[in-house]
This record gives sequence, C-alpha cells and structure tokens, in this order.
Amino acid sequence: MVSSASGSGGGDGCTAAAVREVATLRFARQVVLGRWFMVFACLLILSASGATYIFGIYSKVLKSTLGYDQQTLNTLSFFKDLGANVGILSGLLNEVTPPWVVLATGAAMNLAGYLMIYLAIDGRTARPPVWLMCIYICVGANSQSFANTGALVTCVKNFPESRGVVLGLLKGFVGLSGAIFTQLYIAIYGDDAKSLVLLVAWLPAAVSILFVHTVRLMPRRRGESQSATSSDPFYCFLYISMGLATYLLVMIVVQNQMDLSHAALVVSAAALLIILFLPLAVVVKQEYRIKRELEEALLVPPTVTVDNKAAPPSSDLQMAEQPAKTELPVKAEESSKLSTPTPASSSSCWKNMFDPPAQGEDYTILQALVSVDMLVLFLATICGVGGTLTAIDNMGQIGQSLGYPPKSIKTFISLISIWNYAGRVTAGFASEAVLARYKFPRPLALTLVLLLACAGHLLIAMGVPGSLYAASVIIGFCFGAQWPLLYAIISEVFGLKYYSTLYNFGSVASPIGAYVLNVRVAGYLYDVEAAKQHGGTLDGAGDKTCIGAQCFRLSFLIITAATVAGALVSLVLAWRTRKFYRSDIYARFRPHGEPAALPEQQQRPKDSVQSTSAVNGVTEESGSTHDLY
Repeated sequence: MVSSASGSGGGDGCTAAAVREVATLRFARQVVLGRWFMVFACLLILSASGATYIFGIYSKVLKSTLGYDQQTLNTLSFFKDLGANVGILSGLLNEVTPPWVVLATGAAMNLAGYLMIYLAIDGRTARPPVWLMCIYICVGANSQSFANTGALVTCVKNFPESRGVVLGLLKGFVGLSGAIFTQLYIAIYGDDAKSLVLLVAWLPAAVSILFVHTVRLMPRRRGESQSATSSDPFYCFLYISMGLATYLLVMIVVQNQMDLSHAALVVSAAALLIILFLPLAVVVKQEYRIKRELEEALLVPPTVTVDNKAAPPSSDLQMAEQPAKTELPVKAEESSKLSTPTPASSSSCWKNMFDPPAQGEDYTILQALVSVDMLVLFLATICGVGGTLTAIDNMGQIGQSLGYPPKSIKTFISLISIWNYAGRVTAGFASEAVLARYKFPRPLALTLVLLLACAGHLLIAMGVPGSLYAASVIIGFCFGAQWPLLYAIISEVFGLKYYSTLYNFGSVASPIGAYVLNVRVAGYLYDVEAAKQHGGTLDGAGDKTCIGAQCFRLSFLIITAATVAGALVSLVLAWRTRKFYRSDIYARFRPHGEPAALPEQQQRPKDSVQSTSAVNGVTEESGSTHDLY
C-alpha cells in the first residue's frame, strides 16, 4: 500500500514537473519557432485554401442573380480553375523570395477577388460584364496557388524523405476545406450562399496573415534530434484528420436528415474548431520530446577509452600523414577548376535544355518542361483531373437535372470534400508505403486511380436513380488521389531544386482539361439539350435549366473515353520510370549513406545520438556507435 501510494505520488510529481517545464516562456518560444509548429501552421493555412472546391454551392446564385446560361457559368468555372492551378507566378516568386512574401501576396489576392464577387452578387455594385467577373474569380482563385506554394512546397523541402506522407496529409486538409467552409458559413451566416462568398473572401486571408512568418525553410542540421525530423507526428496528424473527416461526415448527414437550430449549428462549428486545433497538442508533445532528448544528451558524460596498442613509430606517422599533406593541393586545384567557368558551365541554359540529367537528379526548369516524362505526365493529368473536375464543378446542375432535392444536392457536394480528403490521404500514405516496401511506382498508382474514375463518370452518364451518391464518392476520391501522386512524381523524377516552379507547372494541366471537357464539351452539350426543352433557343433571361439524364449523358461518355486515354498515357510513364523506382530514390537525402528504413523500422532507438573522435589511439565515445543519426 505504501509503495503503491509512493509510486502514485512519484508519478504525480513527474507530471507536475513536466507541466512546469512546458508552462514557461522559453518552452513556448521553442514550440513557436520549431519545425512542427510550422507544419501545424501549414495545416491551418491549407484547410482554409480550398474554397474553389465548393463552387457548386454558390454557382446557382451566380447563375440566377447575374442571369448567366450554363456555358457562361462554365466559363466562369474555367477561369476559377485557371486561377487555382496556374501558379507559375507564385512558383517563380517563391524561388527568389522567402515564403512569407508568397503567403502575403496570396492573402491580398484572395481578399480582393472574392470580395468583388460578393459585392456583385449582393447588388452592392453595378452588374459587371462577364470578362470582369472572370478576372475577379481568376484573381481570387489564384490565391490558392500562392497558399499551396508557400506552405506545401516549404513542408516538402523541410521533410524530403517523407514527401509522399507530407503531400498526402497537407493536400488532404485542402480536400476537407470545402466541408469546413460549409459548416462555418452555416453557423456564422445561416443558409445564405451569398454570405459563403464573403466568408471565402476574408477567412483564408486572415489565416495566411496570422502565420505569415511561421512558414519558412528549416534545413536539417547535422546532429539534430531525431524527434525533430521523425515521421511519427505525421501519423498522429493523420489520425486527427481522420477524426475530423468522420465528424464532418456525421454532421453533414445529420443536417440532411433534420433541421438544426442556429444554436446547435454554432455548437457543432465550435466542436469542429476544437478538432481542427488538436494537432497543436501533437506539436507540444513532440517539442517536449526534443527538449528532453537534448537535455539527456548533455547529461551523459563522455567515456574515454585508451587504446593499449603501442603508438606507431614516427616514420609510420609521417607516412600516414603524407596523404593528408599531399591531398590539400589536389583539393585546392580541383576547387579552382570548379570555380573557373568552363565553356560548358558558362553556356546558356538553352543549350543544355535537351540534355537532361538522370531521373531523380535536379533538372533545370527548361529541361523539365521539354522532357518526355513531363509531357506524358501533363497529358495524363489533362485527361484525369480535367474529367473529375468537370464532374465536381457541375455536380449541382447534375443533381438538379436528375431531380434530386436541393438539400440532397448540397449534401453530396459537401461529401465530395470528404472523399476528396480520403483520396489525397490514401494516395499519399499508401503510395509511400508500397513504394518503400515493394518498389511500386507512383505512375502505376496514377493509372489505377484513372481507371477507377471511369466508373464514376459512367454512373453519371447512365443517370440511374440514386447512383449520384456513389458517383460523388468515386469522383471525389479519384480527384483527390491524383494530386499527391502528381506532385510526388514531379519531385522524385525532376528533383527539388526548382520544385516551387515545377510543382505549379504540373497544375496547369487542370484548367486546360477543365476548359476542353467542362466548357467546350459539358457546357455546350448541356445548353443544346436545354434549348431543345425551351423552344430551341436560350436567348433572354428566362429559365435555362435542363431536366433529364440526357443533359449530361453524352458529355460524360466523352469524358470517360478521355480518362481511359489518360490511363493509357500514364502507363507509358510507368514504363519509362520503372528502373528509377526500383532504385533507392531517397538515398541522396540520407547522410553518410544511411540505409533506407521500412515503415516498421522508422522508429529508431533513443541512443542514436553519438560522437566519436580519435587522436593518436585515444577514442572518445558517447552512447551507441552503430547509428550516427
């Protein structure tokens, strides 16, 4: 009894001591300046940067208040996708400026673009021409590329060996952002789609400005604590994000089944914010672990071991030192050769753009843009992302044409965000695991995702009653799964040196595919069917709605064929990169040839920090010597 009580008291004392250590300004400063708080800031920034995915909720307000037909609405949708995915400017800006400049620029663009859209649909300004509305939505949506570049690219560079996990997790929070926005705007403004645009205008800008100086490059330092670069916290973040997605799923279903009071909606939104900030607890725990590891490393006294072997004769010492003496002039000579510009190194970048390095090395921007691998990946993305994005942007009109009630339409539009998240997280974490264990190439995973998307497109084309729920699940999942695979393939095949620009170039394929498949195919064919139902013309300001499965049938049959073509193209990339993915693609990021770790071997022993030195047969050791980091 006494020992039990004393043990309990000792545990309480340790807990109280830990609380006192944590509740200090010094530890708070360590947390805020640490790399894990930077990851937490990126999670919040990206969870507020996916407003383009809820275009289907306020698109009907745009169409009704401004008198647009479907093709005009799809043109606006195209410029929205163009702004969200053409991030070349943000990529180039990130190459020459710190991330805070990119985030601040994106915040200003987001506020300006969406605020002007809100003023237009709320009648507070004169009705703008279509071209001006296209500029507004393009500028507002382009802020998403600035947030992605400033936050996501920075995280990938800070954790290069876990890039698949990082991309899946961060892009997963982007996928959840649509459902998060929906819950917050209902709690703050009520069921008013116009006010949703106002929320989209100010909330992402406020979050980016709040963490503008937190997101920064933090290269791995020699001798840094293992907890500072461990991948374990990412799995904790994953579990929290899964809880967040489950909570959103439950709330969406509950709101679809019953009418909740405004007070209940406020309580649910408060619970949502609590879950959203739970990763901060993981950050504090990880920083405390780093603090303890550093303190323990300082407390362990070094042990001195004297070699009993006789010291070698002076002649042997001279012979041993001779290579070191003769090595210096050689190194100096080599460095002078390297520093002297040769005709090849000083030649224009245009001359070696068609002479790329091996896959996995750092390509220049021009070498990557003209490479066959980038062209093949670009074509596959046009077909794959373009088709799924067309389905997402038209989900409101598809549900309306098939006779679904408005509440159900809002439900599966919101659920697309959940499946979008599931696809991003699954593709990121699963592709990283099978790559590490089985050398399964990511381009082949992309092929499988595109084939799965064809099933969703066919469900929409057939128009079977009740099938739109299953179609929204498949489309949302496949749309989300393509992005981590695309960005991981670019970073692995073309290197990280110019990843900010190449990352955004990969996104350019999305608006191209959306314009061809959404505006020129789906929008045009929808208006043709609507004209047949309204006297052969859509001129004037009357009803321009098309009713029936035929409104989108031909469009999605064409989209299915295009997606199959994209899957075949991605197989070409899988074949071209098969040897590269069979090798150890992350070897260059591990110091001193450290071997690759399988997923279950990523947890390393605590005695992994040590130092050794030898001077004339005397060795100084601390801890184990089998693992340097």
